[in-house]
Amino acid sequence: MEALDIQGTNDTPKVILDPDNNIFEISGRSLPEDVVSFYRPVIDWLEEYKSNPIDHTEFVFRFIYFNTATSKLIQDIIIKLEELCEIGKDVQILWFYEEDDEDMLDVGEEFMENTTVPFEVIGY
Repeated sequence: MEALDIQGTNDTPKVILDPDNNIFEISGRSLPEDVVSFYRPVIDWLEEYKSNPIDHTEFVFRFIYFNTATSKLIQDIIIKLEELCEIGKDVQILWFYEEDDEDMLDVGEEFMENTTVPFEVIGY
């Protein structure tokens, strides 16, 4: 499967979904004007990936900031990862936050509470 590689900007996160190199990461700031259009390729890619995933998918979220609209799309991504778990695949979510960013910690913990996917919140 071809990797998805979207370079980040001041308003959009960097996205790398690359099963050949075992890299699944969204990082940076997420304030796209049209959040649904920005994240549609990510959701579509994960839907296709579900048909032939690698043995262990470690999905990394490393946001500096995201808006409320992005929050819904993060939940949609987590649902796609839950679907992988439901078909017996090994999936883990790593939520990185800057140690002094209480808001990002709280949001990560909230996402963790609302999913069955193994989820770790990690300060750096």
